[in-house]
Amino acid sequence: MVESVEGIYRNGRVELLAPLAGADGSRVIVTLVDPTEPLDLRKRGIDESLAADLRHRLATFAEDWDRPEMAAYDELPSR
Repeated sequence: MVESVEGIYRNGRVELLAPLAGADGSRVIVTLVDPTEPLDLRKRGIDESLAADLRHRLATFAEDWDRPEMAAYDELPSR
């Protein structure tokens, strides 16, 4: 069986973003994805006009997201 699941490496552990039913005790291969590598938004169904609209609508949150105290949320476990 080969199955891919995205995850986040944090504090020496990989936190999966989706459950792997029946995989307990299975061997795994972990591949690090360069976080500086750009995402292909087209593969995710987001064209240039939609990306521009999203950037425009989310810009109002940028000041809050960029505050140093917001880094505390980066340490929370994913759900």
